[in-house]
Amino acid sequence: MKILICDDHKIVRDGLRQILQQLDGVTLIEEAADGNEALNLLKKDQFDILLLDISLPDKSGLEVLQSVKAKWPETNVLMLSMHPQEQYAIRALKLGASGYLTKDTASEELLMAVKKVSDGEKYISHSLAENLALHFDKDTIKQKHEMLSGREFEIMIQLANGKSLQEIGNELFISNKTVSTYRSRIMEKMEFNKNTELTRYCMENNLI
Repeated sequence: MKILICDDHKIVRDGLRQILQQLDGVTLIEEAADGNEALNLLKKDQFDILLLDISLPDKSGLEVLQSVKAKWPETNVLMLSMHPQEQYAIRALKLGASGYLTKDTASEELLMAVKKVSDGEKYISHSLAENLALHFDKDTIKQKHEMLSGREFEIMIQLANGKSLQEIGNELFISNKTVSTYRSRIMEKMEFNKNTELTRYCMENNLI
């Protein structure tokens, strides 16, 4: 089994590597610090599993996920996130992820998830399974936020949580001006004028 870890924090990559080395059959563990580095490594070698962080400095992990599934569909992608599951998991699974874990997951659960995903199965936690059931119980008409790109979706959630353009820019390593451009695009697609409308929408749709 060949595994690629994509996360911009070295301490996280080191921790994941230590846990994954316990697995039988692992022949290679490579690391990437951002989305472009991960995509370049995938061009050079075939990986069975990609552990992919959602928040990356160069592009959204959701955008990387879309690229990977388009070019290397046989690579199973397990998403890792600091964000609560219900915000991003449904979107990630719809884009082709094989599973979704938060970074505070116990090492035993991570190993279980990797084993399931390597067998071609999906991995979701019990709490996420409940959220998915609730989501699909609602009418399945395409919701407005599903028209957003991965990065737009990520920024929408942060705006809805009351973060300033400066805070979002610092977290994503982009300028205030770039965040402002994303905000304008989000507002146009969502047909909103104020952040309060965005927040209300996200609350009503259980995104925050």
